[in-house]
Amino acid sequence: MAEYRRLRVLNDETVHTEIETFAKPEIDEGEVLIAVRYSGINYKDALATKANTGVLRDYPMTPGIDLAGKILTSNDPNLQPGDSVLVTGYGLGAKQDGGLSQLQVVPAAWCVKIPAGLDEKQVMTFGTAGFTAALAVDALQKHGLTADSRVLVTGATGGVGSFAIHFLKQIGCKEIIALSRKEDQKDYLTKLGATSIVSPAELFPEKNRPLNKQLTDFVVDTVGGDTLAKVLPFVNYGGSLALCGNAGGIKLTTTVLPFILRGVNLLGIDSVEASMSQRQKLWQKMADEWTLPAGIAVQEITLEQVPAIADALLAGKHVGRTIVDLEV
Repeated sequence: MAEYRRLRVLNDETVHTEIETFAKPEIDEGEVLIAVRYSGINYKDALATKANTGVLRDYPMTPGIDLAGKILTSNDPNLQPGDSVLVTGYGLGAKQDGGLSQLQVVPAAWCVKIPAGLDEKQVMTFGTAGFTAALAVDALQKHGLTADSRVLVTGATGGVGSFAIHFLKQIGCKEIIALSRKEDQKDYLTKLGATSIVSPAELFPEKNRPLNKQLTDFVVDTVGGDTLAKVLPFVNYGGSLALCGNAGGIKLTTTVLPFILRGVNLLGIDSVEASMSQRQKLWQKMADEWTLPAGIAVQEITLEQVPAIADALLAGKHVGRTIVDLEV
């Protein structure tokens, strides 16, 4: 009997990871079995490897909130063996076993057929990070973002921030401000499309004010917490912020003044339960218009290297995207 490999997070006295082998699983009605070629490492995946982070409630569990591969067996007439598909969000890697596995069973309703122009490696280079960035930029476009807009991106060197900058460049935004404390990444951010790079120390005053000088029309905020609270006072009248991350914390301490005196909109971005129509629309856009940037930092690793990358992500020392090759 063939054996397959997967990463497991266990909780027996301590939370830890290990790689285990398993047999080919069976599928139930409405499910498909996917031969996973690539998965990705996202901030949520890194949290899943640690105790008391709220990502996993049941153990053991295979993390990995995104995957791409080919259908092996299917109980859905719309998906046939050999179809290339991707899955992001829903409960993958959090409520049920995820993408860091050579085989995975998922509901057929979660699968997006990979559009022409993209392959399995490319869609996982985008991964949840790219899809989240696409959702954020798309939401800002619906609230008035155009090529004439000035946009600030927080957490700019992370996966979501990097893709957001690239998508904004492809739209043609005249000014893209990257907010980052990583001095050594200025060339990387410039290549992605940032027209200026500022550090938190340069942008934020020592004492946060309810309203500051209006500096930006729109914001893609991948950080949350204090960073979001400090950015809000700089948003122009009628501007909007797309919030899609909480690496800086889940608490938001601010005032109502940006909202009631400047008409600022705070837009929540959820990639987990996004509708299938949104998924298909934006993955098609990433195939046709918002294509992969040549300059994005991408590294390819094995299952054995996942814990070290997770630690780097949580320590704020990770740049760009890391994908996991499950065929190695």
